[in-house]
Amino acid sequence: MFHYWRSLLVGVLLNRLVEASQPSRPSGTPDGQPKLSQVYETTTAISLPNVGNLQVHDPNIIFWDDHYYLFKGGQYIPFFKAANMSGPWTQVGTVLEGESIIHQGNSNRSRPWAPTTVERNGTFYCYYTLSTSGSQKSAIGVATSTTLDGSSWIDHGAVIRTGEGNGSDIWPFTVTNAIDASFVQDNLTGKAYLNYGSFWHDIWQVPLTDDWLSIESPQKPDARQLTFIPHKVVRPQEGSWMSYRDGYYYVWFSHGRCCNFDKRGFPDRGNEYSIRVGRSRDVRGPFVDRTGKSLLDGGGTIVYASNHGLVYAPGGVGVLSGSSSTLDLLYYHYLNTSVGFRDDQAQLGYSYLQYYHGWPVVLDGIVAQSGAAGAFRLRDPWSITLCFGFWIYVICRG
Repeated sequence: MFHYWRSLLVGVLLNRLVEASQPSRPSGTPDGQPKLSQVYETTTAISLPNVGNLQVHDPNIIFWDDHYYLFKGGQYIPFFKAANMSGPWTQVGTVLEGESIIHQGNSNRSRPWAPTTVERNGTFYCYYTLSTSGSQKSAIGVATSTTLDGSSWIDHGAVIRTGEGNGSDIWPFTVTNAIDASFVQDNLTGKAYLNYGSFWHDIWQVPLTDDWLSIESPQKPDARQLTFIPHKVVRPQEGSWMSYRDGYYYVWFSHGRCCNFDKRGFPDRGNEYSIRVGRSRDVRGPFVDRTGKSLLDGGGTIVYASNHGLVYAPGGVGVLSGSSSTLDLLYYHYLNTSVGFRDDQAQLGYSYLQYYHGWPVVLDGIVAQSGAAGAFRLRDPWSITLCFGFWIYVICRG
């Protein structure tokens, strides 16, 4: 009798393990097409986000003078200030006073995309994108300021151009797309690098000059490719970010389709934006995912994705680094299915990170906010597997 109940309990545990570690699947309609309500991922294995209470697409956040400053794409690059990540957010001003001084293709010079702002010795550098959807005629510009009080910034113009313009005929700018810039420094040398790219040969990295206003050796840049999807016509990787923690550089990126769901409809389930990561001991790579697969061979471990039928297509990722005693904070935009699917309805979300064997895992946001960082619920399939495996071992030992 004991063996019967033991076998039954093992079977139940294994069934729960499979359910917990696998996303739910749409049942579909008789014609094989998913129902509209089934487009959204309903898995609960991923935590709901902490709510940032701001509509934003491709957010960028820095912490300065005991406040959070958030920059977003939009009219002249607006930026906001808050004492807490959950807001309330107050607009301080804009990075640009008018149109960018960069002329590139048919891009809207008054509404740059995807800003990234960093600080050095009291000077703030904001890298921004000019482009149009589906075009390689793109540029990354930079503006600087010594204050975050709404005063004027200096627009220095283009750092990288692709598709047309000065320097666009130099490799790798001939095969890449100059959008979605992010910034990283070598933890040992302080050398600065700009990461960028989208779809066209995916994500790359180039060194910056000491003043951070242009690329080094522009006629023969020391460029490195960070991610790539081989053997595919469409390579939906973009919006990179790089963070450092305990000896590893982590390259984060958005994978999948991001935008215009209200006009183009929804992709197959799982093909929308998700946030992925790889790591390396060297800021220049090569990077691999949790399984050891190279990011140059399509690798990338999913850290955050659609969940609960409420969060859809999270991306536009960034990380606020913690310390030895505080948690890293992952922030992103997402579409709330109860709000809408227009790009301008994207919401700010954020999650706290814990690291297992050097790999980041999203924690339950509410628990992490309460200060009980060690009392989180297991959301990571590897952790779930270890947990169930332990109890199966105990039961089978009798």
